[in-house]
Amino acid sequence: MVHKTGANGTEGAWAMGRVTALSVDGTHRFSKIRAPRLRLLAGLGVEGDAHAGRTVQHLSRVRRDPSQPNLRQVHLIHEELFAELADKGFAVGAGDLGENVTTQGLDLLSLPRGTRLHLGAEAVVELTGLRNPCVQIDRFQSGLMHAVLDKDAAGNLIRKAGVMSVVLAGGEVREGDRVAVELPEGPAQPLEPV
Repeated sequence: MVHKTGANGTEGAWAMGRVTALSVDGTHRFSKIRAPRLRLLAGLGVEGDAHAGRTVQHLSRVRRDPSQPNLRQVHLIHEELFAELADKGFAVGAGDLGENVTTQGLDLLSLPRGTRLHLGAEAVVELTGLRNPCVQIDRFQSGLMHAVLDKDAAGNLIRKAGVMSVVLAGGEVREGDRVAVELPEGPAQPLEPV
């Protein structure tokens, strides 16, 4: 934890993690290509990525309503998921599940909607929701969709395939950069699929 002043002018303890991998792809493929750095563009997403844009870019969503706002500009996954999947017999690495940013040391899935992640020196993304795993995951590796879904003690579905965000402040992000977590003010609202 480190003490830092937030956007609202208050000072508090922020959780810290780090970027372990970055991935981008200019075409609509399931997996993305590793890159040593990414440039995030405010209001758009990852420069050169097929999913960048103010309105939806995921093909299934474009077919339904191309005017919807793009709440899935940047996809983040916690690296710890890869070890969990390896224990279940799956070989999954950075970029394989289509994420742009792989993090370590942060429980991304437990963060509330509206959380801001400060990536490196300038870039800031705001969490909009959970990635809703689809059949493409099973096409990548048979049985993987079941492995990224779980149930909590109350029987509620847990989606582990990462979180989605929009870019509030652009900037360059590099492997090894720190990730600082700024929680939103007010009551926490859990992430829902977007």
